[in-house]
Amino acid sequence: MDLERIRVKYEALSPSLTERSRRLWCATEAMDIGWGGIPLVSRATGVSQITIWRGTKELKSGDMVELGRVRRPGGGRKKVVQKDATLLRDVESLVEPTVSGNPESRLLWTSKSVRKLTGELRAMGHDISFRTMADVLRDAGYTLQSNRKSQEGRGHPDRDSQFRHINRQVVAFQREQQPVISVDTKKKELVGNFKNPGREWRPKGSPETVKVHDFIIQENGKAIPYGVYDLTRNAGWVSVGIDHDTASFAVRTIRRWWRAMGQPVYPKARSLLITAYSGGSNGAKVRLWKWELQRLADATGLTITVCHFPPGTSKWNKIEHRLFSYISANWRGRPLTSLVTIVNLIAATRTETGLRVRAEIDKGRYPQGREISDEEMSQVRLHPHRFHGDWNYTIHPQ
Repeated sequence: MDLERIRVKYEALSPSLTERSRRLWCATEAMDIGWGGIPLVSRATGVSQITIWRGTKELKSGDMVELGRVRRPGGGRKKVVQKDATLLRDVESLVEPTVSGNPESRLLWTSKSVRKLTGELRAMGHDISFRTMADVLRDAGYTLQSNRKSQEGRGHPDRDSQFRHINRQVVAFQREQQPVISVDTKKKELVGNFKNPGREWRPKGSPETVKVHDFIIQENGKAIPYGVYDLTRNAGWVSVGIDHDTASFAVRTIRRWWRAMGQPVYPKARSLLITAYSGGSNGAKVRLWKWELQRLADATGLTITVCHFPPGTSKWNKIEHRLFSYISANWRGRPLTSLVTIVNLIAATRTETGLRVRAEIDKGRYPQGREISDEEMSQVRLHPHRFHGDWNYTIHPQ
């Protein structure tokens, strides 16, 4: 009987058939039987009649997909983010408040589990399984990793609450179309013909030669890149200093960013939100930082709000993995032979998501040890927020 014969043949071949070869094999059997062949082969194999009909159409017309392909280009099941237009946006809204990344790598990770994210997305009305959730995260550049202790110190008990506070501030400022920036100092770099980690394409057998030892060349000194990253516009500014990484240098960089990049695109801005780490030249306890911000507020007329990331969470600052990581990738394997080279490599940094960067050398002198007296601090119009006023505060212009 044809039905039993086809079933036996199909069961023997099925494990080695691809989607395309299964369709064409069934179509060949149906065409060999003739009238009534398609429903008969469908009953014997379980392959739908429509699929078999499509196979016969391909065989008769010669309309075959290219060799090596199973489906036509664009064929197959659509990804869930293509069918659900708001899914990716909602995924990012859940992940973004808790996102972190290695500042020297573009790999991101999230501290939320896949199952927890799936549950929250279902509550938002999305029909998604946790396995599909894992695929969505992977496609977006995230990977789920196990918990691991950090070298940056013990976690503060209010860490997560501060992350949520920062996220609320960012959303509120962006909703009002006010500028939001992330600031920090990138790793200092020796200027000269020194080895730079990474590799770049060069003619075979002709690697660029560099010095064996990384001893500072006094006449070249060090480059101190301080960055400003506009979270809304995906644009960055980097001042490459040559003196000291002080609060005066940091605020001077913000001032240069505002004049060159900020004010032209935010002409009606009344306020500015700065997210920064709690240590370094822009530290939460640095008096000079707050005093310099008062001078900036007076000069620009902007009300300046600052939100610091808790101690031990420097890698969570957006500038680290949205700007600095791409700069490091752009100059990997290239000796930073001069300040001009460094500035050009920074300014040449681009990403597929549209990141653009401007860079300039700052030859100013920023001596260390500048002390701000109590009298000077009394002139700073600083208003602490109700939640952790030591991390969150607003400075009003005089």
